[in-house]
Amino acid sequence: MTYRTVLKSTALAAVLSTASAFSAQAVFFHIGSGSIDGSLCVGNDCVSSEAFGFDTIRLKENNLRLHFDDTSTTASFPRNDWRLYANDSANGGSSYFGVEDATAGRFVFRVFAGARSNALTVDSQGDLGLGTTTPATDIDIKIGDTPTVRLQQDGTSGFTPQTWDVAGNEAGFFIRDATSGSTLPFRILTGGAPSQSLVIDGDGNVGMGAGTSPDWHLHVAGSGTQIALLESTNNGAAQYRMKTNSGNRRFVALDSSDNVETQIVFANSQVEIAGPTNSGADLWAVIDANGITTQGPDCSTPGDKVFDPEADELESIEAHAA
Repeated sequence: MTYRTVLKSTALAAVLSTASAFSAQAVFFHIGSGSIDGSLCVGNDCVSSEAFGFDTIRLKENNLRLHFDDTSTTASFPRNDWRLYANDSANGGSSYFGVEDATAGRFVFRVFAGARSNALTVDSQGDLGLGTTTPATDIDIKIGDTPTVRLQQDGTSGFTPQTWDVAGNEAGFFIRDATSGSTLPFRILTGGAPSQSLVIDGDGNVGMGAGTSPDWHLHVAGSGTQIALLESTNNGAAQYRMKTNSGNRRFVALDSSDNVETQIVFANSQVEIAGPTNSGADLWAVIDANGITTQGPDCSTPGDKVFDPEADELESIEAHAA
């Protein structure tokens, strides 16, 4: 005949509490299934008049641990032990809830006291929310100021420590080199940058405003007249721009005050080398199918000479000066 034991929780708690006062070893041992009609308190500080509220099981003492001891002995069976922790035991330790790989002796998960509301959420479709109960994407990070993901190489594998931050706020999206002075080597500012502003295709071609299929290694496209700007910031050095104007294509050199100094104009089947206005005294030379025409010193007549590389022999410097 098999006996099943059913004990009221208050009676069992009283027995366990009394027994624990005499020995740390088990003094109550029951073989077979058992049921408790009510709540259960386990621990040195349980009392007979325990007020459970809505708690079904309560662990109550100054060192709270729940151990999962897998007694499998066959090598092919999983047999790792696990332990649930509530707080450190030592004076001055941390308050947290943790999961320990008891066999390896290391924590794999901790939640520290004081964590913000909704610090971690996994919704019904597996999306992860940090700071939100309604994650809208696979991982959704929500916070009041500059949500950030940190990538930290700590040196434990022998490589030089390096830390990168990927973040975004009201100013824009950026990547921060936290190790090297928190510089921002990559930024996308807010304001509605158009789609495909920057594209790198499968061949390594870089497109700026050129859609998803840049034609060259660097393909820059846009509807405005200003196409590209090359600028040196050393000691007020000049700027160089590629631009269009009234159908012409121009390569323009600018001074530090953004004033035109020289320009090369591609128009009317010829190339013009000129100064700021590209007219009169500022038109220095024209290159077309006939050769190179340079402008005369008084700017009132055609140039000194038209050079034909097949028909003309270039004068020496002395002859030309004379």
